[in-house]
Amino acid sequence: MKNIVLFGSSGHAGVIADTIEQENIYKIIGLIDPNQPSGVESFGYKVLGSDNELPQLIKNHDIEGGIIGVGDNWARYLIVQNILNLVPDFHFIKSVHPAAQIASRVTLKRGTVVMAGAVINSGSEVGEFCVVNTKSSIDHDNVFENYSCIMPNAATGGNVRVGAFSALGMGANILQNIQIGTHTVVGAGSVVLENADDYSIVIGTPAKVKQSRKKGAPYL
Repeated sequence: MKNIVLFGSSGHAGVIADTIEQENIYKIIGLIDPNQPSGVESFGYKVLGSDNELPQLIKNHDIEGGIIGVGDNWARYLIVQNILNLVPDFHFIKSVHPAAQIASRVTLKRGTVVMAGAVINSGSEVGEFCVVNTKSSIDHDNVFENYSCIMPNAATGGNVRVGAFSALGMGANILQNIQIGTHTVVGAGSVVLENADDYSIVIGTPAKVKQSRKKGAPYL
């Protein structure tokens, strides 16, 4: 079993750790977190060091890859960029919980995690470093662009496109043939009946634009 590290030590990282354990393909040998001192333990794993120590940690621990355990899309992107600056050929794994249901002709790209109870239907494509959260549902022929995410119990109809860095809030519902722009947030419980522009926050039933947002603005 190949040794990997998990970047992050929060509750979200703990859920990803469980996904990796249940999948039983990789062995987590520790956590990487610049905000915690080395040796601190979270959900059964010790912090080995910070991102900047990664080149030496790879040598010391025979690390063959890793995955990002950070929920915010932009924060995840910044971590990936820093890792690639330090280790350009670093191998980012993807992980799918055994309790998820992945149909045929589904594409999952590197760095993406699919959590327990999630459903992804035929013909859909989930890009790099995405998060498909617990019991979310992605219907047929969807496209989720890089660094996007769908929160627990959210669902999309067929032929939906979700732009890069966008987030579908908990329990949100996106009707078929809808396009969600880049860096856009759909509020929890919202029902989206029409396309949502880039850099916007849409909330309500039916969802309407509440305000604009900037690249990298936090949403969690």
